[in-house]
Amino acid sequence: MSNAFDVQERAGRYVAQWNEPDPATRSALIRELWAADAVHALVHPPEAIRDAAAALAFPAPPLEARGHEALEARVTRAYEMFVEPGEHVFEAAGEAVVLMPRVIGVRWSMVSVRTGEVVGGGLDVLALDGDGRVLTDHQFIG
Repeated sequence: MSNAFDVQERAGRYVAQWNEPDPATRSALIRELWAADAVHALVHPPEAIRDAAAALAFPAPPLEARGHEALEARVTRAYEMFVEPGEHVFEAAGEAVVLMPRVIGVRWSMVSVRTGEVVGGGLDVLALDGDGRVLTDHQFIG
């Protein structure tokens, strides 16, 4: 993944999976983009989860999906919540950045379909295997 074009193409396909309406195509994209034992971690979970953990005197844990089936459930649920109703779409927010060999940063925005306004976004730090598939994805929202 040393070629900048490959990095941008990979980042574009990464963002596209979250918008993919066809379940079979979405599943194929996940299996193409992610290693079989890959982990997607939401580093800073929602406030309700942080509060519940704090009430038990635990630090807020990252939320994780591991493996193709769990990743498919995660991507599908995000699609169902944000894209399928026709209210939002996910877009790359600038070009992907190579942070280290085989580690890229992908900034993204959640955009209102109606107004074009950015209503959310974040940064995903993707560690890639030698074939360019995601091994780990640490997602930071905000």
